[in-house]
Amino acid sequence: MPEKIGQKVNKIISILVIAVILISCSEKKEPIIQSDLELKMNSIAEDYVKLVLNIGQYDPDFVDAFYGPKDWRDSLKSNLEFDSTAFKKLSSKTDTLLNELESLSEYRADSLETLRFRYLYKQLLACKTKIYMLNGVLLPFDEETKALYDASAPKHNDEFFQSTIKELDKILPGKGDVAIRLNEFKMKFAIPADKLKDVFNAAIKECRTKTLNHIILPDEESFTVEYVNDKPWGAYNWYKGNFHSVIQVNTDLPIFIDRAVDLAAHEGYPGHHVYNVLLESNLAKKRGWKEFTVYALFSPQSLIAEGTANFGIEVAFPGDERIKFEKEVLFPLAGLNPDEADLYYKVIDLQKNFSYSGNEAARNFLDGIWTREQTVEWLQKNALRTKDSADKFVSFIEKYRSYVINYNLGMDMVRNYVEKNGGAENNPAKRWHLFEYLLSTPQTPGGLAK
Repeated sequence: MPEKIGQKVNKIISILVIAVILISCSEKKEPIIQSDLELKMNSIAEDYVKLVLNIGQYDPDFVDAFYGPKDWRDSLKSNLEFDSTAFKKLSSKTDTLLNELESLSEYRADSLETLRFRYLYKQLLACKTKIYMLNGVLLPFDEETKALYDASAPKHNDEFFQSTIKELDKILPGKGDVAIRLNEFKMKFAIPADKLKDVFNAAIKECRTKTLNHIILPDEESFTVEYVNDKPWGAYNWYKGNFHSVIQVNTDLPIFIDRAVDLAAHEGYPGHHVYNVLLESNLAKKRGWKEFTVYALFSPQSLIAEGTANFGIEVAFPGDERIKFEKEVLFPLAGLNPDEADLYYKVIDLQKNFSYSGNEAARNFLDGIWTREQTVEWLQKNALRTKDSADKFVSFIEKYRSYVINYNLGMDMVRNYVEKNGGAENNPAKRWHLFEYLLSTPQTPGGLAK
């Protein structure tokens, strides 16, 4: 952790506050007619894309996807050293775009234009934060999530997770250490390596069928699957543009039978692949909104992306549909015995209460309260992770920092939005309609919470 973090935090907060004041006090512009508005918004959007690409020269993880004009990226390099010149240039450009965008705030045309305005504004604020982080300023965990992802995650104490461990202790076979018993029991449901492709392909097929029953996708959409190792994540969708993705599945750790549907839905249908396809089709191509030809990973867009990808599993498989499909189709393909399947799903359901444990681990580790070793030990104790799994998760935190909130908090925010607007499980048509709306329009976490 950087020294004198308190001073640096105060400095960035002061700078951001001053920036907001300057923006809010900017001179009133002459009225802008609608055609001028569209031209100005498109100009800001184009400059935003180029800004993201420029930031990506200093952090290769920042640009998760780009499928805009090739010449915008051709002259750029990667892994450049971030210096004071780069900081001033990028920071100044971001401020200019924020001011230009603010000057158009009174002239938004319709609800979709309003969403576009809000989206660009929050994305630019995340860019501003990322530039300061590249310059050595690190915010406390909760301030970082608010600045980058437009959301703050709730806190949970150890007792919250220990109560779930007590429940698992009651239902797991055998006696003794709960973590050991949990791992031994779950290993009965690990997909054999030689069966993984068949199981995953079957899960993809089912997820795609369910999705296409409700969402129309371009005929040419597709993705390929690769099996990799030595990665800090479990799976990754690399969107390539023109409605195509490459999905990589990490095989470092055992992949359990329920993860097949998780990964197929989250990375593919109706998750990341569908999300990117709809944004490219509806916004980048049909409307010409260039900001949707780039995906800045450390930005509010990621909370929407991860949240919809996780909630999409429930949308595609309401009620007991998923368990039925896995027991009838995936278990036989994997050569697994379904005799203890009902207990397995009770265990998996309880383990969902560990979802927010990753946030606590990241919060305490990144804020310098725990060492790496202490964080690994805490995850073993309070989330019942194996040593390898806990170590892998901390590696993820080291690389992606507060990104972890996007999975759990993102899913809860998306679910709350859908359900409060009438998309309850007993109204699947409305549920799918609202879900597709979130996938195909400019959304921000703050917007979901309204």
